[in-house]
Amino acid sequence: IERGLLGEKTGKGFYERRKNSAGESEIWTLDFDTLDYRAKQSPRIPSIEAGKSMDDVRQRVRQLFNAKDKAGQFLRETLAPTLVYAARVTPDIAHSLDDVDRVMRWGFAWELGPFELLDAIGVREVLDAAQAAGGHAVEAGVPPIIQQVLDARRNSFRDGLVPSAAPGLLILRSARERNRIIRKNSGASLIDLDDGVFCVEFHSKMNAIGGDTMQMLQAGVKEAAKNGRALVVGNDAPNFSAGANLMLVLLEAQEGNWDEINLGIRSFQQTTMMLRYSDVPVVVAPAGLALGGGTEIALHADRVQAAAETYMGLVEVGVGLIPGGGGTKEMLVRAMSAMPTPHSDPLPYVQRAFEAVALAKVSASGPDARRLGYLSATDSFTMNRERLIADAKAVALARARDGYVKPPPRTAIPVGGASVGAALKLGVHLAWRAGRASDHDALIARKVAHIFAGGDAPHATMVSEQYLLDLEREAFLSLLGERKTLERIQYTLKTGKPLRN
Repeated sequence: IERGLLGEKTGKGFYERRKNSAGESEIWTLDFDTLDYRAKQSPRIPSIEAGKSMDDVRQRVRQLFNAKDKAGQFLRETLAPTLVYAARVTPDIAHSLDDVDRVMRWGFAWELGPFELLDAIGVREVLDAAQAAGGHAVEAGVPPIIQQVLDARRNSFRDGLVPSAAPGLLILRSARERNRIIRKNSGASLIDLDDGVFCVEFHSKMNAIGGDTMQMLQAGVKEAAKNGRALVVGNDAPNFSAGANLMLVLLEAQEGNWDEINLGIRSFQQTTMMLRYSDVPVVVAPAGLALGGGTEIALHADRVQAAAETYMGLVEVGVGLIPGGGGTKEMLVRAMSAMPTPHSDPLPYVQRAFEAVALAKVSASGPDARRLGYLSATDSFTMNRERLIADAKAVALARARDGYVKPPPRTAIPVGGASVGAALKLGVHLAWRAGRASDHDALIARKVAHIFAGGDAPHATMVSEQYLLDLEREAFLSLLGERKTLERIQYTLKTGKPLRN
């Protein structure tokens, strides 16, 4: 206080904002030993670093809780009393343990509710840690519902997962528990949802899309067409898909395996085209993050049944690439389809779609994805996340009953030609001149503009869907050969953030 370190009003407090040599703002932190400011130092806590590689949140929490470092000590001193307190008050505030877990997941975005955490860590271990930490949570002794578990010589409240809140919910989990899995690989599974509806479920890390995922999507389309009525693509994970497997792309590019990369892009394009031109209706059910390739899969569905909290976006430009699985093509097709008449000026419609791709816009919700053009007027939303797959199945069956007929191939897609391309590239140039885009940003945006104009078309004309897919693939491969693109991919894989180079 004497030194005037009072926070934002004095410009200094526990932190200070400074300019670095490049003129960029940085946050410095107060060193409590010297009371001087120093650059931030990211802590390296072994248990947290080890936990990052664990997909199973239960396993991750259990390991962190039992860790012998700062992270473990922090959890034992804070989480353990919180869970014991939850056990004490639950009989007075809720009808069941399940309700408490649901309300903390639904209303407060916990991945696991209090009793799910107790089961994951172990009731005895949590109680011991809470008693060691002391405080009001254990002043009144052991909560009765915890004592009942201990008296029964158990270490958990449940033997399995939280049951669904009502019949007909979590039907994908129910199908798995009933052994309805038809085939499975490391990236995805094909599951029978009954009534002639099959579901492709992703289960790779962050549900990243790789060769295994594409293989299962193609198998799902074939199986549904042969032995069923419809296909659903969705999962019960927090996130539908974070996009393509960038690590595989980076390794192939560093090795110079251009034929393999080209084959991979072709395979992804063929997969999305199979979804679009399937003999049975395909309904995609995204929730949470549906980025990059995840959005491209949704763009090619007959219908999308999205969770209200769905965050969609074609974010490939953030890693120096463009949407290469048909996403760029599909956004252009939708833009041109929005024109009121064939003789309308295409630029306003194309420009909105171009900005969504070139600026990597991500929707703030499911309905916002419709505003950005990622969802159409015929797509729907589900508020209750546990009902999502059931709603998608119902939509798929309704489409089948209505006499679904696959769409005809699109061989005459209107494009604006050179005039549209010039207008888009002028906007890119002005953004670059104003310092809002780097050299590499501008290069990527010009590639996107080239596709949105219809390639080298000198004037407004018609092109085929395959022509636009070829333009996509060409742009993707050329950008992947750029050093700055590889730097962006490496940085994103390391930090989870985009690099503006």
